[in-house]
Amino acid sequence: MNDVERSYQRVLELAAERQIVRPRDLKALGLASVVLTRMVRKGLLERLGRGLYSLPNRPLPEHGSIAEVARKYPGGTVCLLSALRVHNLTTQSPFEVWLAIPNKARAPKSTYPPLRIIRFSGLALTEGIEACPVDGTTVRVTNVGRTVVDCFKFRNKIGLDVALEALQEAWQAKRVRMDELWRYAESGRVANVMRPYLESLG
Repeated sequence: MNDVERSYQRVLELAAERQIVRPRDLKALGLASVVLTRMVRKGLLERLGRGLYSLPNRPLPEHGSIAEVARKYPGGTVCLLSALRVHNLTTQSPFEVWLAIPNKARAPKSTYPPLRIIRFSGLALTEGIEACPVDGTTVRVTNVGRTVVDCFKFRNKIGLDVALEALQEAWQAKRVRMDELWRYAESGRVANVMRPYLESLG
């Protein structure tokens, strides 16, 4: 095996281990980033977006894009449709990753995975947030109760049917308590919207 083949082999091993490879990862191996471009030309790697490469036709982990976003933007919080996916409360698989950031923060730009930015302020930034392991990465995500309430709060963006499905799923699976739902509904100012649906469960 010559030096070029050896360098390709090292990059392929890294891609298999990490799913995504970036030019900076090659610096740690003592390789020039141009190796990535050459490997794409040879069909050894696939370019996902600017500075992001993976093995061609790799099997995607179930929540791979969510884990990738968490690695790139550790200050953000996975929310709404993407949080429903993390908690297995929906059959939908959103193309974008829904990410909450502070009101005045600069919106991150990402070609891959595509992002849907939601802005939170005050208590919404800290209340009902938990750390979940997702495909080997610790992800900040709204918890089940908070996610259900957020779906009602942002029902104009995601649809009332999705919010109702999330509420039913979480309740039937005993993943959320009534007092918890009321608390988040009141702090999120959607208690009146949710009242008839919560009362029908009780």
